[in-house]
Amino acid sequence: MATCLGALAFATGARAQDSNIRFESGLLPKKPKPGLPDVKPQPQAWPRLDPGAVLCQSETDLDRLTARRHGEDVTGPVDCQVVRDPTAITILQRKGPGKTEVRMTNAQTGGSGWTDVWLPDKAPVGAPVGARSAAR
Repeated sequence: MATCLGALAFATGARAQDSNIRFESGLLPKKPKPGLPDVKPQPQAWPRLDPGAVLCQSETDLDRLTARRHGEDVTGPVDCQVVRDPTAITILQRKGPGKTEVRMTNAQTGGSGWTDVWLPDKAPVGAPVGARSAAR
């Protein structure tokens, strides 16, 4: 039996001296990749109004804007603005696919208003999402 243990010890010792053997257990920390680190995109607010969307002060203003876009004569002013930057909102109510009452999440941007933009309940697939503020 002592001969077997001696032979086993000799065999493992011989393998440890072999230059082709590596002891990588997977527990060692991995070296960082060379170059700059990956930068993750900033999460986007959802729901939001994107640049180019129209925000009207009242539902009546939105109706007047729609009539004007269809070439109808409109009496009275149309109090609407074009959104210039992505703006986080909260959905207050929907009246069909073309009328949505929204409130700005940021108090500095304004209060509430109406838009004709279709705002789905969920963010588009694959878009990073940071804030979900839809109130239904």
